[in-house]
Parts: sequence; C-alpha cells; structure tokens
Amino acid sequence: MFLSVFELFKIGIGPSSSHTMGPMTAARRFLDEIAGDDWPRPAGARVARLAVSLHGSLAFTGVGHGTDRAVILGLAGETPLTVDPDRTEAMLADIAAARRVAPPDHPAYRFDPESDLLLDRKTPLPGHANGMAFSAFDADDRLLLRRVYYSVGGGFVVSEEELQALKAAGDRPPATDVPYPFASARQMLDMAAASGLSIAEMKRANEETRMSRAELDAGLDRIWQAMHACMERGLSQDGTLPGGLKVRRRARQLHDRLEDEWRTNRPNPLLANDWLSVYAMAVNEENAAGGRVVTAPTNGAAGVVPAVLRYWQRFHVDAEHGGIRDFLLTAAAVGGIVKHNASISGAEVGCQGEVGSASAMAAAGLAAVMGGTPAQVENAAEIALEHHLGMTCDPVGGLVQVPCIERNALGAVKAVTAASLALKGDGTHFVPLDAAIETMRQTGHDMSERYKETSQGGLAVNVIEC
Repeated sequence: MFLSVFELFKIGIGPSSSHTMGPMTAARRFLDEIAGDDWPRPAGARVARLAVSLHGSLAFTGVGHGTDRAVILGLAGETPLTVDPDRTEAMLADIAAARRVAPPDHPAYRFDPESDLLLDRKTPLPGHANGMAFSAFDADDRLLLRRVYYSVGGGFVVSEEELQALKAAGDRPPATDVPYPFASARQMLDMAAASGLSIAEMKRANEETRMSRAELDAGLDRIWQAMHACMERGLSQDGTLPGGLKVRRRARQLHDRLEDEWRTNRPNPLLANDWLSVYAMAVNEENAAGGRVVTAPTNGAAGVVPAVLRYWQRFHVDAEHGGIRDFLLTAAAVGGIVKHNASISGAEVGCQGEVGSASAMAAAGLAAVMGGTPAQVENAAEIALEHHLGMTCDPVGGLVQVPCIERNALGAVKAVTAASLALKGDGTHFVPLDAAIETMRQTGHDMSERYKETSQGGLAVNVIEC
C-alpha cells in the first residue's frame, strides 16, 4: 500500500478539504472530461451549458463550507493549489453577473449559479456522503454527459467508477512496487524490525521510488513553508470570520499576550499548552477565512500537525531542520494507514476521522523526532487516536469554526501528551494502533448521519436552541 506524503499533505484553500478542495478538483476533472474524446456524443454535438447537483453532506453544509463557491471556481478553471483567495469574490461576482463560465482553453459555457447549482438534500448518492453530479448539455438542452464524483476526505476525489474499483480491491493484498508496502501498523512494525530502519526511513525509501531525494526534500520543505506561512498569517490577523456566526479571531490577541508573558520570565506550567493552542487556532482561523492551508490530513484538522511541529521547534533544544522532514514522513505513514483502513472524512466517520487522525499523525511525528523507537511511535499514535474515538462532526451553522477551531487546539495538546506517555514506556502497550483504527471505522459506520458533518445534531442544533 502506497499513499504519498504529498497526497496527504496538499496545499489548497479553506475552509474544507472535502467540501471545498475536493469539489473544486471534481469540477476541474469534469472540464477535462468535456475537453477529451473518451465519451460518446452525437456527431457535431457541442457542450453549451453546465449544471451541478450536490448531495448528502455537501448539500446540507455546502454553503457554510464554501462548496457552492468551490464548484463555481472549479468550473471557471481554478484549482485549489493555484486559486488566489484574494480574487475569489470578484471572480464569483463576475460569473453570477454573466451567467456563464469561461475556463482557459474552453469555449464559454452557460452556467447560472442560481439555477444550475442545486443543493439536493433529498437524494443521497450511494457511494459516499460527499457526492456530486456534473452534467453537460448542448444548445438545445439535451444531456450530453453526466459524471458522478465523490469527495472522500482530505481533498481526495474519485469518480463513481473509481470508487467501485477501490471497493472491489479492498480485500486484495497490498501492492509491492515499493520496498516497504505496509498496509497496517502491524506490518509497519514488522518491516521496521526486519530492516532496522525507522518509520521515516521506510517512508522515505517508498517515496524515492517515485522521485529523487532532492525532489522529496524540496517538496517536504514546501509543505512546511506553506504550513508555517498559514500559521504566521493567522497570528497576524484580527476581525470577524465570515459566515454569519460573528466568531472573532482570537489567535493574534492570545499570541501577543503569550509573547508579553514570555518576556517576563515568570514560570507558567501551562505555557506549552498555551502555545500549542494558539498555533493550532491560528491555522484554523485562517482556514475558516478561506485562506491558503495544507491538508493535514484535512482542512478541518489542518492545525494539529503544524502546531505540534512548531511547538517542537520552540521548546525542544535538539530540534533541527532535518527533523521536520522526518516528522512529516512519519506522520504521513500513520495517516496513510488510517485512510487505507478507515477514513479521514468527517462526513463518513465524524471528527474522530479528522482531528483524531491528525492527532495520531502529530503524536507519531513528535515521538519520532524525539528519538522514539518504531514501537513507541506506533504507541503514541494509538494513544492519540484512542482518545478521540466517537468524536462527532457537528459544525455550528455548517461552518468550520465552532467547535472546529478549538478542537484543533485540543487535538494538538493530546498529541503531545500521547507522545510523552509513549516515550516514557518501552513501546509495549495493550491496544494496538490497528485495533484503534478498526474501532474508529466501526464507530463511524454506526454513528448517526446527524453527527457526520450534516449540522443536524450535536452542537450544531443545541447551540442555536440555547
């Protein structure tokens, strides 16, 4: 099983990897299909109008998560990596006024966001909670092409056919085209013991079958630079987050207070936790504002990994730059196992799959750079994930703000605590990481849809009622 570090850590925009980045990517994929020759059509037929319907969680919380905006921008030719967050409002206004999209290398297509973008809350698509259907019509409004895509978490998008193929391949043995094809934590530990390598070294060896060492290191450095830039911007901004809840940014104010306290040299037993929290909140406030962010493994959980990494840099005297790469590689190894065997999608398994997975990844990365053995790293990830099991995804108002921003702060604190506990042991522990991952999958399957990013239960209804 091979999932690249750059598939888990993707640079894009907020507020949601599954509800913003995924739909934008799906829209671009549909444009590529229209432009291609791999679909049947009447002789001389030309696409003149586009339409989209959003289903399941995308329909229930799509507006709050920016799904409608992301689809429109994607049909205009934008991608999560390249779109300029500062230009989106103007682009959306132009499209609404013209009632058409004009993506590069395409003719202009009729597309009226008011009538051609439907939030269908009554008709879930069978493959996944985050389903969307794209349609292309000719000038006489005859349907020429319809494609269904699913945004399966972390910005990953699959077509209906690809999803069926993935499900059919579920019981097959993992591919062996990489030197260490671990598909479970148990396999990862066995391969580490047999090879004498760390988890980061095995992950690096797998990645280097696809790219050179220099390319891998440059890519990892870009990921950290993007994480750090997002955090710095979040620490410098004031004001109210968009969406109507009137949630105020707090990271800058908290950061300034912590800096003042730091200069007094007075002891504060909560200082490390305070810094972890403000780093995580800075990232997720920026995400909620639609800024540039890195999936880690999702946008909704994007603050945990960078917060723990920066905490390690600030509070550990042995921290050095090369350790950042090992941290990210180790975290990606754990994240890949979670995604392969369960899910990182809040719409599929609740927030245990987002912040829980992020906390496990961060705990593993921290344990690794602090000298942990593979067994201690696996233990750290298990502790962090175990204590997020059952966590619901219940965003108030369908926005990635309450409780999401503070939830990242607590996920970071749990990650550091988990790594510390694991490093004080010898790696021997009662619950294997694989068991925690399987428990998360089962719990998510049993969880009511009201608690899986639909904003129909939990805080999403009780805060408003109170």
